[in-house]
Amino acid sequence: MKSFAEKVRRAREEAGLSQEEFGKLIGVSRRAVVAYETTSTKPRSGVLNLMPRALGVSKEYLTNPEIEDPSYGQDRSPYIEDVREKYGDHAASEVENLLGQASALFAGGSIDEAGKDAFFQALVEVYAQSKVDAKEKFGRKRKSDR
Repeated sequence: MKSFAEKVRRAREEAGLSQEEFGKLIGVSRRAVVAYETTSTKPRSGVLNLMPRALGVSKEYLTNPEIEDPSYGQDRSPYIEDVREKYGDHAASEVENLLGQASALFAGGSIDEAGKDAFFQALVEVYAQSKVDAKEKFGRKRKSDR
């Protein structure tokens, strides 16, 4: 098992980034990057959410010491990031969990990448529509709507 620090350092090196370049991409100083790579210091959630895209790995890979494969979860990352941009960190976390659980359906199967992408896209669309429906039904009513 690799620690968060080991994974960050290795992924940064694989991406060909210096500590300073990586820090600029995620909005922290070189000193903070050194701390992430050499100590048990973890970034705040906003910075942690920027790391996967900058490093070309998934958040699951970085945060779960049991995951050894740097490509793990990358097929889901674009969907998670899209939801993060539209609905925020909480929604992205929900979709990350949802897609992670749904991926178990593919274990040992023979579905191709296009099929997985179509499934993930449909799942994210259903999630997004449920957010819209919930907001309409349970959101605050403005005085002009009453």
